[in-house]
Amino acid sequence: MKRLLALLATGASVVGLTVLAGPPAQAATGCSAEYTITSQWAGGFQAGVKVTNLGDPVSDWTLGFTMPDTGQKVVQGWNATWSQSGSAVTATGVDWNRTLATGASTDLGFVGSFTGSNPAPTSFSLNGVACTGSVTNPTDPPTDPPVTGTPADVNGQLHVCGVHLCNQYDRPIQLRGMSTHGIQWFGSCYSDASLDALADDWKSDLLRVAMYVQEDGYETDPDGFTRQVNRLVDMAEARGMYALIDFHTLTPGDPNYNLDRAKTFFSSVAARNADKKNVIYEIANEPNGVSWAAVKNYAEQVIPVIRAADPDAVVIVGTRGWSSLGVSDGSNESEVVNNPVNAANIMYAFHFYAASHKDNYRATVSRAASQLPLFVSEFGTVSATGGGAVDRASSIAWLDLLDQLKISYANWTFSDADEGSAAFKPGTCNGSDFSSSAVLTESGALLKSRISTADNFPTS
Repeated sequence: MKRLLALLATGASVVGLTVLAGPPAQAATGCSAEYTITSQWAGGFQAGVKVTNLGDPVSDWTLGFTMPDTGQKVVQGWNATWSQSGSAVTATGVDWNRTLATGASTDLGFVGSFTGSNPAPTSFSLNGVACTGSVTNPTDPPTDPPVTGTPADVNGQLHVCGVHLCNQYDRPIQLRGMSTHGIQWFGSCYSDASLDALADDWKSDLLRVAMYVQEDGYETDPDGFTRQVNRLVDMAEARGMYALIDFHTLTPGDPNYNLDRAKTFFSSVAARNADKKNVIYEIANEPNGVSWAAVKNYAEQVIPVIRAADPDAVVIVGTRGWSSLGVSDGSNESEVVNNPVNAANIMYAFHFYAASHKDNYRATVSRAASQLPLFVSEFGTVSATGGGAVDRASSIAWLDLLDQLKISYANWTFSDADEGSAAFKPGTCNGSDFSSSAVLTESGALLKSRISTADNFPTS
């Protein structure tokens, strides 16, 4: 089953409208609210609200504010349950952000419509307390200045620290990038021109190389596919991107079926790429129809093969239920938390498809992220079958959550497949343009806009 993705693009440039006032944070009570219009078009707009709790910890919170123009309406929202009565709007916390500790923030968003003017809302309050505080604190340390250089140059050799992916400065980072489609089908999409665009125009941090094992993949020509993977690793390295080598097992779902192939493949690519700092290994794409114990057994046999040649690289372990931490099989993250893989410097894969996987999946990720290092190595905005309509609200809620939790991700797919998931319109890979609006699909335009924003990787 090939998972598909289509994301709806947003339009105009960012217009910042900040609702912040009052004394500095150390003297403030209540909350602060920062409101920003992220895009606007004729009769419609998209906006975000960052809420910071400056008082005692709160749970089951409700944010309230007033639309100053009677023609302004909330059409759909995310990261909260939204409602509107007249000009009064309320947003109530959901499972993954229901509790706000002192100083904690959460990002909400909505799509709105308007018929007259579109001024900023007023009278923000959290559980009835006016949001008149400021998050500015003169005693806070200065933020890191912008750094120059490619993602791999700045961050160097990555490692897992606590529940985070960390760089050479031991600081948590988030990598944002794209996944190839099956390289046996779309090899023409991975040329010098396309990867130049991915690195320079998209500002991507990583390229996930999806090497199918079955479906006319690795098992048909192990040496040939190993060479293809190594070529793409080199191309990513030359452009300063990280390369995520994906052993794309899907059918059959038990990764132990491919155990010998995995050992052969990873022994080869780990030895060949051991001196590189840009390589991450994903050892089983989407285990399915199999227990966590079986997946764990597979991982504990494959990881030592990688470590024998490349002791420092991060390894991503797939989870059961199509890498859903077991949620798609009726379980949850507790099976991994209570029985983790016996290995260091590893992360656990989580995959989602926004039209099918909503609040209970986001709640799982929010809980699990405080106990497990997670990496979203594949995600989409349509249904889990790869079809159906884009679920815009759920997709944006997911992306905002991943940003908030600093969880790295790769989007499916950097290809011109005739699928909603493709970043490019069919036929694009026969040309040389991989960035303009003329060749980007809805998915490609939105992902490019999200990925190309500044990383601001910490260096101290």
